Amino acid sequence: MSNDTPQNQQNSKDKTGILLVNLGSPDSPTPSALRRYLAEFLWDPRIVDAPRWLWWLVLHLVILRIRPSRSARAYARVWTDEGSPLITISKKQLAAIRARLQDQVSVELAMRYGSPSVRSGLENLRASGVTRVLVLPMYPQYSHTTTASVSDAVSASLQAMQWSPQLDTINDYHRHPAYIRALADSIRHNWSVNPRGQLLLFSFHGIPQRYVDNGDPYYDQCQTTARLIATELALEDDEWKLVFQSRFGREPWLQPYCDKTLEALPSQGITRVDIISPGFSADCLETLEEIDMENHEIFIEAGGEQFQYIAALNDKVEHIDALCDILTGHLS
Repeated sequence: MSNDTPQNQQNSKDKTGILLVNLGSPDSPTPSALRRYLAEFLWDPRIVDAPRWLWWLVLHLVILRIRPSRSARAYARVWTDEGSPLITISKKQLAAIRARLQDQVSVELAMRYGSPSVRSGLENLRASGVTRVLVLPMYPQYSHTTTASVSDAVSASLQAMQWSPQLDTINDYHRHPAYIRALADSIRHNWSVNPRGQLLLFSFHGIPQRYVDNGDPYYDQCQTTARLIATELALEDDEWKLVFQSRFGREPWLQPYCDKTLEALPSQGITRVDIISPGFSADCLETLEEIDMENHEIFIEAGGEQFQYIAALNDKVEHIDALCDILTGHLS
């Protein structure tokens, strides 16, 4: 007599788990927490590819003695009663995706730097009986500084765990129709309730120009995303502009720079702008503090009159729909 009951048959099938991975956040907006976070983040050779011995000296003798206090003040400006905006929003995204896909897969959340770690997310998936792992880095545009770094962390964790599930990674979704529609709909909604600016800025996180020169496809994917959204909105070429934010260090990064562009626009007759950051799947320090506070102030001080930051898609239904479309397409 066979022992293959329905439950046994179900257990014998391959079970897929999804690991959602975003950048990460310090545990609190304090210098000590920022020191731990920045030490992990800035030591990643995907982020800074300088010779290790030289970079260790610069990082530990200079940067980690100066930057944590400054960064802690910035985080304190956006910190909420629930904690880090990025972590809070990511947990809401996780809950929504779990509710949508709970009958098909196990879903866990991880951060590339900080907590919850990639290792802990993978351990939770293994404990649930997963034999296949689908990794979704929450970066719509691929870069070796982000997506490839997630793959590094996943591989290192699996090796340390001595676990070898079938592994798949969604490298990008920069032109996925549901993602483009969700962004366009978010902009349309903003314009339906607020006065529309003269210019729409698409601000993406920057990377060193050298990385793109060496083959990183990030710049081209950012251009594609921005142009597809502009096309969806039927914008003329002079009604939108692509810019890059969050540069670090002295070497040239992708241009035009967001802050310099905002500083110059009023002298060109553009005093009302809307800005959105399509590369961020959740609002975080770079959008809430850098864009909607620092860059807002730069624009107004330069003579601007109206500055509207259009929020990231966060846990909007349209965003969850898009992410589930992307995931289910790879699950099949």
